[in-house]
Amino acid sequence: MSDTDNNVARAARLDTPTLSDALDKLGIVGQCYKIKPRDASFRMAGRAWTLKYGPAAQPCGTVGDYIDDVAPGSVVVLDNNGREDATVWGDILTEIAHRRGIAGTVINGINRDTHLCLSLGYPVFSIDHWMRTGKDRVQVEATGVPVNIGGARVAPGDILKGDTDGVVVIPKEHEDRVLAVAEEIEAAENHIREAARSGVRLDEARKQFKYHQLQTRETP
Repeated sequence: MSDTDNNVARAARLDTPTLSDALDKLGIVGQCYKIKPRDASFRMAGRAWTLKYGPAAQPCGTVGDYIDDVAPGSVVVLDNNGREDATVWGDILTEIAHRRGIAGTVINGINRDTHLCLSLGYPVFSIDHWMRTGKDRVQVEATGVPVNIGGARVAPGDILKGDTDGVVVIPKEHEDRVLAVAEEIEAAENHIREAARSGVRLDEARKQFKYHQLQTRETP
């Protein structure tokens, strides 16, 4: 397994709250605000394949025929500027993405045909879902560019992790440090749980393993 794949596997073993705390400790904005799973059971980790939308021109461009260009294991990341009145993902894309082994889809906007992603277990994370098409309303502006997902910058190749609590992005240039800090936080919290289960008072366990400093931003 390559170092790149190993870091995706490391991210997959961590939850988004732990990764969020690590991002805070390092002063990195990576929490995708208001981006939620369409089902609480959805789990996802992979590297970003990005696409940016804009309002439709005259004549209109397309919403995109890109899915066959996305590598298996990637996360499709669609920036529709947070629009909630026009969808950019539906059942055909869900079916093909699931069949191709794509890790999941993250949308700064909304999706439709939610029933299929639920029945297939294909992870979709978005602001909400609604039925109105994006055709003739939005069009592809660019692929393979940095995008905005819930106030967080996502560049091609960044790691995204999604679970019940939402989505975080781990910038590629910081991923080794973010993952290491997250693993340290997870270990400390596990020690606190073990101590509490053995009869140690929670306040004492938290003090011993420096719980209240776990998310405190590091100073140079």
